[in-house]
Amino acid sequence: MTTAHDLAARFGPALDTRPETLQEAAQDFGHLVRAEPLGVLRPESAAEIKDLLEFAGPRGIAVSARGGGHSMYGQGQSDGGIVLDLRALNRVGPVTDGQVTVQAGALWRDVLAATLPHGRTPPVLTDYLGAGVGGVLSAGGLGGAGHRHGLVADQVLELEVVTGAGEHRVCSPDRDPELFHSVLAGLGQCAVIVTATLRLVPAPDRVRRYCLYYTDLTRYLADQRRLAEEQRFTYLEGQARPAGEHGWQYMIEAVAAHTGPCPPDDTAPLDGLAHDRAATEVEDLGYGEFAQRVDTDEEVLRATGEWLYPHPWLNLLLPHDSAESVVRAVLAEAAFADLRDTGLVLLYPLLSGRLRAPLFRCPPGQVLHLFALLRTAPPDSPEPAAAMVAANRAAYELARAYGAVAYPVNALPLSDADWRDHYGSRWPALADAKRRYDPHLVLTRGHGMRF
Repeated sequence: MTTAHDLAARFGPALDTRPETLQEAAQDFGHLVRAEPLGVLRPESAAEIKDLLEFAGPRGIAVSARGGGHSMYGQGQSDGGIVLDLRALNRVGPVTDGQVTVQAGALWRDVLAATLPHGRTPPVLTDYLGAGVGGVLSAGGLGGAGHRHGLVADQVLELEVVTGAGEHRVCSPDRDPELFHSVLAGLGQCAVIVTATLRLVPAPDRVRRYCLYYTDLTRYLADQRRLAEEQRFTYLEGQARPAGEHGWQYMIEAVAAHTGPCPPDDTAPLDGLAHDRAATEVEDLGYGEFAQRVDTDEEVLRATGEWLYPHPWLNLLLPHDSAESVVRAVLAEAAFADLRDTGLVLLYPLLSGRLRAPLFRCPPGQVLHLFALLRTAPPDSPEPAAAMVAANRAAYELARAYGAVAYPVNALPLSDADWRDHYGSRWPALADAKRRYDPHLVLTRGHGMRF
């Protein structure tokens, strides 16, 4: 009997093996790697996930969970295995003043839609709300409130999971903490998230959004550090933008939340900063409108077709002390010249002491900067995308020499040595957790880790 026959005999019509289904599961948002599974299972309960993993583990059948399908480089694909399509596990609620329980297949926009009527919001949201809850928690999750509250994953109070061994467990910081901390920011290596209970905070009525412009990178990074450490704003991000034929300008995006008819005073939040005051932009928005601002960009990209183009994205975490050197070097590279015409460069600060998930790797120092190079490759030939992936590798090597680490959601193939270097002193703990919770090594092989 072959693996395919074994699966068909065990799961019957519940296992979707239609060609069109397999083709969809063989793709992701990156559109750079294609790995076709044997079938797709759409569980509606933890029991169905447990059933699959109890069957797949001893037979060595690879299993990957998929929610929003926003991986960049095949991380959520399952070559010759099974994809768990979690989209049917999308319940959100109940919502209380302090928490909400969410199934892993729900999207973050679903979470916000459920909590806002109660006047509550997750403390940290990613910019794009169309990603799945389980995938973001498995990666860690970065957002503009991270300098205050840490990772999206740091807001989790409790998890319901099924381990790679097929064990249905509930865990929290106080109940089975080793499993809990092996799942959050654990890249899906130890368990499949079924539900997560998330912390909520009061949602403001409105926000005031400031765009502060700089021509000097040194001053930009210094002010970003100052704003992060002084906690002046509830949300803090930033970008590098093309200026002139070869130059760059830098924009701090800072948001002050407020409730009631009176907006915040502009004087104190901007005091002592070195931005170009004449170029400052100020905008007042409803909180929900601000949180969902990227939805409009998605609509435009879907309308033009670019949403389905290859996305060879690279996300790096830079130590503050070497951030300027890395940013200048990478943006000067000819291989990234296309960023002057299309794409987006994010550059904003985080505080390492706020990023608490043990498996989330940070560079040295108290302040770090996310440096994200978000590009789109033409779809009609594989060569440009391959060249961009190669440029990602070169930028990663350069940044790593300055103490940087990857936020590992990239179009960036990593070797065994790279993964061990990435996790450093935490590698033995991850390897031990992998052997304990996924003894057959079947979960989420798309990252390319070998234990």
